[in-house]
Amino acid sequence: MHLVPPERAGQPAIDEHRACEAIEALGDPGHVAAWAERFALVSDPNRLAILLSVDRAGPISVTDLALATGLTATSVSQVLRLLRASGAVTGTRDGRVIRYRLTDRTLGPILAMARATHTAARADHR
Repeated sequence: MHLVPPERAGQPAIDEHRACEAIEALGDPGHVAAWAERFALVSDPNRLAILLSVDRAGPISVTDLALATGLTATSVSQVLRLLRASGAVTGTRDGRVIRYRLTDRTLGPILAMARATHTAARADHR
C-alpha cells in the first residue's frame, strides 16, 4: 500500500490496490477542497441562475440579471458580491452601470451540463 499516508498505514484494507487507486484519484487535498467550493457556488438556485445568466449573456448588468432571474436587484447584488469574492465573476464599469462576466472558466463545463440537462428536459416535455 505504497500511497497510504503513514498516519493511516495501520488501518485495515480489503483490497489494498483499490485503496491506493482511490487515494491516487483524490490527489492533492487542496484540489478537492477547491472543487468543493466551486460546486458550493452552484448549489444554491439563485446563485446558479445568476451564473447561468452571466455565462450566457455576460457582460450583463444587475438590472438585467434581476429581470432575467425574477430576483430583486438587491438580491442579485448580494449574490454577485459573493461570486466576486470567490473569483467566479468580475464587474466592469460602463458609465454608471457595472456589467458582470464569468471569470472562473472552470465553472463553464459545470454550467454547460446544467444548461444541457435543462434543455434536454424541456425538449422531452414537448
